[in-house]
Amino acid sequence: MNAAERFFRRYIFSTIRVIVLFFAVNVLLAGTFFFIAYLNGVADSNFPIEDFSDHVTALNGKLTADTQALEILHHANAWAMILNDDGTVIWEDSLPEELPHEYTATDIAVFSRWYLDDYPVNIWKRADGLLVIGFIPGSVFNHYISTNSAYILPFCIGIGIAFMINIFLMLYLFVRGAHQVEKSMEPILNGIQSLSQGKEFHLEEKGELAEINAGLNRAGEYLMKKDNTRAEWIRGISHDVRTPLSIIYGYACEIEDNFSLPFPVRKQAKAICQKSEKLRSLIADLNLTTKLEYSMYALKKNTVNAVELTRRVASEFLNELPEHYEIEIAEDNPGKPVLLNGDDFLLYRMLRNLVDNSITHNPNGCKITLYVGADVDRCLFGISDTGCGIVDSQLSLLNNGMPISSTQEENIVTEHGLGHKIVRQIVNAHHGKLYFLKNSPHGLIVKISLPIK
Repeated sequence: MNAAERFFRRYIFSTIRVIVLFFAVNVLLAGTFFFIAYLNGVADSNFPIEDFSDHVTALNGKLTADTQALEILHHANAWAMILNDDGTVIWEDSLPEELPHEYTATDIAVFSRWYLDDYPVNIWKRADGLLVIGFIPGSVFNHYISTNSAYILPFCIGIGIAFMINIFLMLYLFVRGAHQVEKSMEPILNGIQSLSQGKEFHLEEKGELAEINAGLNRAGEYLMKKDNTRAEWIRGISHDVRTPLSIIYGYACEIEDNFSLPFPVRKQAKAICQKSEKLRSLIADLNLTTKLEYSMYALKKNTVNAVELTRRVASEFLNELPEHYEIEIAEDNPGKPVLLNGDDFLLYRMLRNLVDNSITHNPNGCKITLYVGADVDRCLFGISDTGCGIVDSQLSLLNNGMPISSTQEENIVTEHGLGHKIVRQIVNAHHGKLYFLKNSPHGLIVKISLPIK
């Protein structure tokens, strides 16, 4: 799954979560509404007509409403009347003056459909007639619905189907729109990824996002031009410096070996040789880091014995180290080879640069230990020294992959950046990990973990 697919999958899932949240909030709001309505007495809003009728009784041949019935009626701000079988009012309470006291069968049939004139009414059949309860116009909404029962179930099913069709249609339109945006955005995201990796790319400058594509194309061309100019400049400088440097180095060595010359002259020639060799090494490092940074170096991976590689690096330094330096090897399993798949030249350069750093930054001497071992499917290297070490702030910068040369004086003695940068590039090229730690009681430890396969 590429970056564009991951991005839009998260986008789709987030939208689905929004839709689910929308329905959940609406259900919660509806539930809250009904709960508040219940607390406000909606359950008791219907007039208790049956209970009211029971409290209207005949006393000495005359209908009378007791106190509870009158409280119910007045609480609802309603009026009441009872019609006999002839349609004559035989009892009433608060009956509006404009309403008649006699009704025909037609009148009764008409207001039984919920309204008497403008008064909404409820009716209840009694043994002695018809009870009619009337309310203030507009206070009660009555509506009559009549339909064939055979249509009720299909109607409910149809509503459910229509609701589901709307939901699926909404999701379909959203996914379709998201897919169209994905088709437009995928080249842009791939272009940004290529831009971050320093790779060449070109986006078609058409469609709704043509302006963005054109901007990315210009940015990519500018960065590639800038990187190519930088790489060409480094290669040109290295080439131009190499020839005169070789001449300087050669003449200085001849002067150093000429014992007929005074000792101070030969000593100066020796210093020139040493600095020329250092300068030659720096140029080689600059070329190597440029090739690694711009993917111009083709890894030549083969089976490398990490133990033999460590011993080779240590033996070369043993032949040239001053007396106030000491170097040793610590093997996890002495005599047992540790094999990994890597570039022998780069791995050698990695260990040599780390040992060089320990020597360069500890001019008063120190003890250097090269460790090699294995852990399951990882090859472990360690270079530790008992020198002056570095401060915590610089240690944090190194562990975060940041250069520390900008925080120091710019001279050969204190420059950390290039050597550590090459080491990190080599470790990254082999998909490994690099750690910097403090040595106890003083000094620096560099740990490297590389996959064996």
